[in-house]
Amino acid sequence: MLKALVISDTHIPHRASFLPDEFYERVKGVDLIFHAGDFTSINVLREMEAFAPVIGVAGNMDDADLWNLLPELRVETLEGLRIGLYHGIGSPLGLEKRVRERFKREGLTVDLIIFGHSHRWFYAEVDGVRMLNPGSPTDDFMKVKKSFAILTIKDGGFEVEKVEVFSPTRSS
Repeated sequence: MLKALVISDTHIPHRASFLPDEFYERVKGVDLIFHAGDFTSINVLREMEAFAPVIGVAGNMDDADLWNLLPELRVETLEGLRIGLYHGIGSPLGLEKRVRERFKREGLTVDLIIFGHSHRWFYAEVDGVRMLNPGSPTDDFMKVKKSFAILTIKDGGFEVEKVEVFSPTRSS
């Protein structure tokens, strides 16, 4: 069994000064962290790496240091589960379908796609593949609730838990 914290769109320091308390509470005991882009600063990646290995991708708002370290799209196999990771681009409308199409165009077969970009929680099946957008833990873009996820993987299957964020993350 493997437990992962799934996060995206942290946007530190541009939209928030620090990660929320819920991150620090839930990161204890995870085996790894998935970050679906828009860390914004390499310092966020480094902070997360102090807790667990980070599997991440670069997002449209990430700085050059992150683009030099991280791919735009990747697939990892963990506990028999093929997981695709991609930030996403464009309008939030139809984002899930565009992300799914990107994996199809690349000829990549996956069991789960983790993506970000919209700052909105999404967990559903799209064209035969489960897709998870953990939302943003730091930005209440368009007044959506801040969130991230805990992903538990076992024997090729998985469970997703939504974690809503209530602690402050913005600078005063």
